[in-house]
Amino acid sequence: MHSLFTLDSLISLLTLCLLEIVLGIDNVIFVSLLIGRLPARRQLDARRIWMIAGILVRSALLLGLGWLVTNGNKVLFSIATWGFGIRHLVMIAGGLFLLFKTVEEIHEKLEGGPEEGAVVREGQGKTFGAIITQLILVDTVFSFDSIITAVGLAQKVAVMITAVILAMIVMFFFSQTIANFINRRPTLKILALSFLLMVGFSLLFEGLEPIHHSHIDKGYIYFSMVFAFGVELLNTRAGKKNRGEK
Repeated sequence: MHSLFTLDSLISLLTLCLLEIVLGIDNVIFVSLLIGRLPARRQLDARRIWMIAGILVRSALLLGLGWLVTNGNKVLFSIATWGFGIRHLVMIAGGLFLLFKTVEEIHEKLEGGPEEGAVVREGQGKTFGAIITQLILVDTVFSFDSIITAVGLAQKVAVMITAVILAMIVMFFFSQTIANFINRRPTLKILALSFLLMVGFSLLFEGLEPIHHSHIDKGYIYFSMVFAFGVELLNTRAGKKNRGEK
C-alpha cells in the first residue's frame, strides 16, 4: 500500500480523479434526469445504489484490466471487411440505448406523457427497479469508455480503483445539486437532453469506428455544452432583469 503514496502515484491519482469526473459529467446529467422521475423519498436510495454500482462496475473492469486491454479491441466477428470487438459492441449498444431514452424523455417533456412530467407514484416498485436497471446499464457503458481512456495514465490498478471510488463519491454529492438546478429550469433540461443526444451519437459513432475509421473528440461536445449553458444563463439573467423592471 505504501506505493500509493509515492509522488508518481499521487499525481496519477489526482489526474485520474479529474478525468473520471470530467468523463462522468454526461453520466451525472443522465442520472439526474432519470432519478428526477422518482418520488423524493426514493431518490436518495437510487443515488446510493448508483454510486455503489458505479464503484463495483468500475472496480471489476479495472481488476480485469489485463484481459480488457488484450481483448477490448480484439475482433469478435467481421461484416465484409469491418471487424468489430467487445468495445465496439458496448459503444453501439450504449449509444442506441442513450439515443432511445433521450428521445423518449424529450417527447414526454414536450408532448406530455400519461403522468405529465414524469414523477413516479410511490407504489410503483417495478418502475423504481426499471430506472435502477437503466442507471446501471448506462453507467456500465460510460465506465467502459472512461476505463479504456484512462488505461495509459496509471501503472497500478490500486491507484485506478482509488481514483474511481473518490470520483464516484464526488459525483454522488454533486448529482443532487445538478438535478435540482436542471429541474428548476425547463429550458435547461431540454439543453441537457440535447447534450445527451450528442453523447449518444458520439458513442454510436465510436462503435462504428471500424467502418469510418474516424473519431469525434469529446472536447467538442463538452465545449458545445458549456457554450449553450452559458447562453442559457445569460438568457435567464436577462429575463430576471426584465421582470424586475416591470
